[in-house]
Amino acid sequence: MKTYTKLNFHKHTFCLWREVPFAEIENVALNHKSKSGSGYIFTEVGVYRISNHWGRAANCRWRLIANENFKSQQIKVGFAYWTDFYPNDETSKLFFIKVDLVLKDVNFYHKLSPDYEPKYVLRNASETAKTIKIIKEILTKTAWTKHLQFDDLDELRKEIVEQLITTEKSFLEIKKMYL
Repeated sequence: MKTYTKLNFHKHTFCLWREVPFAEIENVALNHKSKSGSGYIFTEVGVYRISNHWGRAANCRWRLIANENFKSQQIKVGFAYWTDFYPNDETSKLFFIKVDLVLKDVNFYHKLSPDYEPKYVLRNASETAKTIKIIKEILTKTAWTKHLQFDDLDELRKEIVEQLITTEKSFLEIKKMYL
């Protein structure tokens, strides 16, 4: 497995950053400031990032695990260990999807992360984004249920979402099972 450092963490990587309080870096000088305005502080074990944009950063996919509801353009401080970085590209099947049905939360993770289980289907970035969009619709809307036979909408949602994240079946194929 590739080792990431301050010299290469910003090149084609996936990372989940954890929000930390500004106080943690209050009296520490920045080591680097990017063209887009993000600040970086390097340590032996990882890196702090001070930024108002998360998600897609150049050729990277960096998501902030915020302590509260995060709104775009808010400046937040994130920390990641060097071991939290994984390789990223647009075509390889690197990502899997996890869903919290109670919170109606859908997110993607890297196959090298500790959360990966073989039951999850791996997809490339584009397929992952499309599947997440479908799952969000299933969890929040009802129009897609038209013509389907079911007794319990929550149970139907659970069954369909489970198949979307653990099989290669399309949404259309899965819905046909409930006609």
